[in-house]
Amino acid sequence: MILETGGQDHWDKVYATKAEDAVSWFQPTPEISLELIRELGDPASLSLVDIGGGMSRLVDALVAAGNRDVAVLDISPVALDLARKRLGAAAVAVDWIAADVTRWRPARQYAVWHDRAAFHFLTEPQDREAYVEALHAAVGQGDHAVIATFAADGPERCSGLPVVRYEPGSLAQALGPRFELVAERRQAHPTPQGNSQSFQFSVLRRVA
Repeated sequence: MILETGGQDHWDKVYATKAEDAVSWFQPTPEISLELIRELGDPASLSLVDIGGGMSRLVDALVAAGNRDVAVLDISPVALDLARKRLGAAAVAVDWIAADVTRWRPARQYAVWHDRAAFHFLTEPQDREAYVEALHAAVGQGDHAVIATFAADGPERCSGLPVVRYEPGSLAQALGPRFELVAERRQAHPTPQGNSQSFQFSVLRRVA
């Protein structure tokens, strides 16, 4: 990724120097993500890749539900190592992928592509295009992407970096005609610092 997205060094430093519950995006339980995933099927049986998963606790919830087909992709090996340690013995059920999503070429497809707060860091068109190319390769016809970003009235920066804010319609447009918007949700996310961040969650289905 280009420097504006931080790159591996930036995110390794964030995760190495801040406690899990000190970063603004921390969620004890990713409730909205889980609700939207449940609407797509049984979380125990859906194959899922969590893009920019870092230390998100979504993987904990999925593994606890019995899922044995979940992958977590993040640019930071430090974040993935910390998440592995948190899960303990259960971490063997997860495919941990240290990669930049804009350079990643998935070797398989998943029923669900989940991304909470990774896509909005891609401020350059070429990075967004590369992300969409990976998405197209990883999600087959009839399968889904659940993508959350800062909403139009959300923060303009996060972790010292600029972001691109979206509404469901503009996100669907950014992903192109091979995805149709099928559900949306808004969230006022309470940060550990006592602030509120406006998020939009979009569910999109891959069409022909």
